[in-house]
Amino acid sequence: MSLPPCPQCNSEYVYQDQDNLVCPECAYEWNPADTSAGEDEPTAKDANGTQLNAGDKVTLIKDLKVKGSSQVLKIGTKAMIRRIVDGKDHELDCRVDGAGEMMVTAKFVKKA
Repeated sequence: MSLPPCPQCNSEYVYQDQDNLVCPECAYEWNPADTSAGEDEPTAKDANGTQLNAGDKVTLIKDLKVKGSSQVLKIGTKAMIRRIVDGKDHELDCRVDGAGEMMVTAKFVKKA
């Protein structure tokens, strides 16, 4: 029976203890049935600190200039989050009413 290597130190000397796997080198214990432990999905919070998810509807809380255009998105403009990305300056990939697809910074929106 072959066990997967340790996710912390990649040691191959892993043994099973009841439902968990244990690494004797770094003492890390994990449940191989728990698949969410290794997945780091990007997260974002709005201006009020509310957790945002893909599919949420949000409202702009500030007038925003659109880069490369003379267009301005006004306060109260509604948008729908398509996905959350792990970006330096823009976390939300949104469909903005009247402006189309664009990236928006999470701190300039609130959950509608």
